[in-house]
Amino acid sequence: MGIGVWELLLLFMIVLVIFGTKRLRNIGGDLGGAIKSFRSAMTETEDKAETKSAAADTATDSKDKG
Repeated sequence: MGIGVWELLLLFMIVLVIFGTKRLRNIGGDLGGAIKSFRSAMTETEDKAETKSAAADTATDSKDKG
């Protein structure tokens, strides 16, 4: 059936009581920073792979012409 709005609100209230607002804010900031770092690393990896692929294509073309 799934989780409804009221269940989510109740869960959020329980988590808020247990951890407090300051700690939740810190956890959210840390999680956001981790996601940002992960995305940045993935982008860098894709860029390196594309650069290597382009260099390999260029080298192959040069050998075919020469």
